[in-house]
Amino acid sequence: MEKSAADKLLIGAHTSAAGGAHNALLEGQKIGATTIQFFTSNQRQWGSRPISDQEIVAWNEAKQATGIHQVMSHDSYLINLGSPKADGLEKSRDTFRREIERCHRFNITFLNFHPGAALDGSREECLERIVDSILSMESLIHKGTTRLLLETTAGQGSSVGAKFEELGYIVHQLHKKVPIGVCIDTCHIFAAGYDIRTEEAWQETLDKFDKEIGLTHLYAMHLNDSMKPLGSCRDRHAPLGEGQIGIESFKIIMRHKNLRELPKYLETPGGPPLWENEIAMLRRSFV
Repeated sequence: MEKSAADKLLIGAHTSAAGGAHNALLEGQKIGATTIQFFTSNQRQWGSRPISDQEIVAWNEAKQATGIHQVMSHDSYLINLGSPKADGLEKSRDTFRREIERCHRFNITFLNFHPGAALDGSREECLERIVDSILSMESLIHKGTTRLLLETTAGQGSSVGAKFEELGYIVHQLHKKVPIGVCIDTCHIFAAGYDIRTEEAWQETLDKFDKEIGLTHLYAMHLNDSMKPLGSCRDRHAPLGEGQIGIESFKIIMRHKNLRELPKYLETPGGPPLWENEIAMLRRSFV
């Protein structure tokens, strides 16, 4: 039977690679996902083990078996490509390079990453270091087909990327040199002060995004409701419809011409049982 337009949409979640990367694909299949996000390595450690040829074989076999071919990696939480501290910046760049190499081995579509944090330096200097960090890897990036995606942040502490202007600066410095783009996290932009609770609010937010970054640079979305209110600068995810954003926002996403066909990844608390229901709900909302 031919799949419907809703069934073909790229909707998934951040699935577990415990026991091997191929298991993230298999878990995705179980919950009805058509795309997945996963960690290629332990996200809370600087070091990473090498990927064996056997892992790549298992990965490619799982891709064929599941039909999941578009995949996103999420890089380590430790990486800060804008760090003002020399040792931290060096470790961050080295770890990011190794993440790119793993993405190339797995033939991953997108590498999602948090831009960085200014720590005790200025935000402008942080943004410039992020640009320099990525440009230092230009030749490596072009050895594969993975596109780098800056994730919108919630505005906590000294992290950059909560303002569209900051992401726009990075994108506009890089997009003619390396494959780059943006992944909107709904919880994060709401916490950062961008209202998305109604159709009118979503359109106003997208107009701001288009002005500062450009909608042509929007490639993916993380779908999460928010435990905290608008403008809280707090990153606390909630199940869809059980937070401060509300279920109508996610139905609007599935109807909006600029958003409905983007790859979407759930990071809601609750794991696979919840994700299966949320994926089905999102498909039903598609028009």
